[in-house]
Amino acid sequence: MAKIYPDSKKFVDMKMKYSPNDTLAKFDLFMSDFKEKKPTREDVQHFVELNFEAEGQEFEDWRPEDWVEHPKFLDNIQDRDFQRWAKKLNHIWTTLGRKMKDEVKSHQEHYSIIWIPNPVIVPGGRFREFYYWDSYWILQGLMLSEMHHTARGILENFLYIVEKYGYIPNGGRIYYLARSQPPLLIPMVNMYYEFTRDATFIQQNLPTLEKEFDYWMTNHSKVVHLDGKNYTLAVYGDRSQGPRPESYSEDVESSNIFKEQNKKEAYYSELKAAAESGWDFSSRWFITNATNKGNLTNIKTRSIVPVDLNAMIYWNAVLLADFNNLFGNAEKARYYSDIAEQWIEATKAVLWHEEIGSWLDYDLHNQVKRDYFYPTNISPLWTGCYDKSEKDSIVRNVLKYLQNKKIQYPGGVPSSVEHTGEQWDYPNAWPPLQHMMIVGLNNTGDEYAVRLAYELAESWVRSNYKAFKEKDAMYEKYDSTVFGVGGGGGEYEIQLGFGWSNGVIMDLLYRYSDVLTVDDPSLLLTSSVQEAKVSSSGISSITTALIALLVSLSAGFIG
Repeated sequence: MAKIYPDSKKFVDMKMKYSPNDTLAKFDLFMSDFKEKKPTREDVQHFVELNFEAEGQEFEDWRPEDWVEHPKFLDNIQDRDFQRWAKKLNHIWTTLGRKMKDEVKSHQEHYSIIWIPNPVIVPGGRFREFYYWDSYWILQGLMLSEMHHTARGILENFLYIVEKYGYIPNGGRIYYLARSQPPLLIPMVNMYYEFTRDATFIQQNLPTLEKEFDYWMTNHSKVVHLDGKNYTLAVYGDRSQGPRPESYSEDVESSNIFKEQNKKEAYYSELKAAAESGWDFSSRWFITNATNKGNLTNIKTRSIVPVDLNAMIYWNAVLLADFNNLFGNAEKARYYSDIAEQWIEATKAVLWHEEIGSWLDYDLHNQVKRDYFYPTNISPLWTGCYDKSEKDSIVRNVLKYLQNKKIQYPGGVPSSVEHTGEQWDYPNAWPPLQHMMIVGLNNTGDEYAVRLAYELAESWVRSNYKAFKEKDAMYEKYDSTVFGVGGGGGEYEIQLGFGWSNGVIMDLLYRYSDVLTVDDPSLLLTSSVQEAKVSSSGISSITTALIALLVSLSAGFIG
């Protein structure tokens, strides 16, 4: 391979200057000059420069028309430093907007990008197109920023794509078409409805939402045999051949360990299934002797039943039942409610483990639970995928589980405790996983779970703030072991922007607007005590009593 660019994605994002047929003919002519030898790297680069334009040519300058400089949610943020920060994050939306040129629609065959009718907010960095599950947290921020028109446009893009392809691909490129990402379109539409109360939008698009759900039920369901019963649950997968185009050289090189082509193809499919999960890559998908040890060549994503995917399938079914009830479609509402109940039963039977105190992914190949910590283990709390009559017991067990795992790190909850060098493992902490945990724990209403949710939010927000203060940027991921530092690892350099990071922080600043502070109040009070002792030792007993009162009041306000 010539590997003329460090990042394989650069080439597949370029625009062809000529039609696909003409470009292939030019390539055949080019290769005819090298019958006795291979073309050099410089030869290949020259061919590319003659026949392709630089990446990013699809877009024209665009500033969201509904962007407002000072959305109302900012006024609720009591800490002035955080308020100023949130205002800067709000401004980032103006840099992440992308609108396609008219030429893309009329000459789609020249581009790898999928044409969509409305502008989008992209994640940032090398990610110049929409990504499915990123958009859920991007919409969290857009709705708070009062950019309802932009948000609706993004949803209309997704609905257009479902009508065209039957599902939403991983991202907005044709090379992503054979896989999807975590199914969050229906929750996104629900989020839009909760902010706007636009029931007509749901009613007009309900058949399309049901089509998206049917895709997941039809193409991702697996029957699990356990204790003499059959349960249906969902897994990630892939429907294409060959390496990932956007990571072509990386996949080819890592596949060299496999000598037979069918094993290479199976390996490529496992990689693409992991990409569909959003977790590309992690020990979460490794299977070696029924454990999560090994390296990327031990990846077996398609043989693992993921907790979070099934929690989302349940959520989708519940929301479709709610939507149908909203419009008096009682029979359809019962249909989706029945699916939701089946998913609760299956999730409890296969994935919940009372003795451990958590849900766990399931290894279909070895028919065993995967007893390893990942933040998604508790994602059923986020979507409500559990028997509500057992909530108190479940929450109590989950809290013990989290306490035993010692998940609270300076820079956030790590994606795992496995040191593999993969980006979805230790020590990286990812915004969507923090949000799932925080919202899930808070949703229970349990006093201790709510308190833990606040502590996780406080730590995450402060760490992100420190990183922003130092680099004037939001990172795609962060280092859980160091306060205020971006994460690393994986196949590409650290990315800035960043869509879902902005959305998560905005939502947490909104949820905890009256209690989150840049500085720890207890530390400030301790500092005041020391100063008081130095300057007024004669009234130490009064000062101590006053500080004790202030600490008690602060604890009351914050807790």
